[in-house]
Amino acid sequence: MLDPELLERITARRAELDDLEEQLAKQLAEVRAERDELAVAERVLERVSEQLADERASAALAPGQAGGRAVMLTPHRTPDMEETMLPPDYRRILATVRQAAGPVMARQVGDALGIDISVRSKLEPLRGRLVRLVDRGWLRKLPDGRFTTRL
Repeated sequence: MLDPELLERITARRAELDDLEEQLAKQLAEVRAERDELAVAERVLERVSEQLADERASAALAPGQAGGRAVMLTPHRTPDMEETMLPPDYRRILATVRQAAGPVMARQVGDALGIDISVRSKLEPLRGRLVRLVDRGWLRKLPDGRFTTRL
């Protein structure tokens, strides 16, 4: 015959283990739910970060308004900024100045870019772009009026 006291202890222990199992199952469900929430939060954060990066890149290249006309904003140079942030015309100007054997005059840059340098109205806008690149830290202007790349 089975000992009633021993049988009672076994039944009590089984009840304790059933309660513990129920608590652990509840905790496991909570952990899994929180992990799922974190995974969703990670995906949202990645998407928002990508959108912000895209918006910053497009804002850097977005035209502004001056006198009711759209104009391209030339960003100031910072250590982490790449030339790709510049409008295509300005990138071509920088490349031309870089390819030169030394400091160049606006006429030399215009000639290399295929601009009719004999017409002042064609050369002055180029000179303005060169000066803008100097003002924004992309180029240097020497005292004699020649342009060169920054070190």
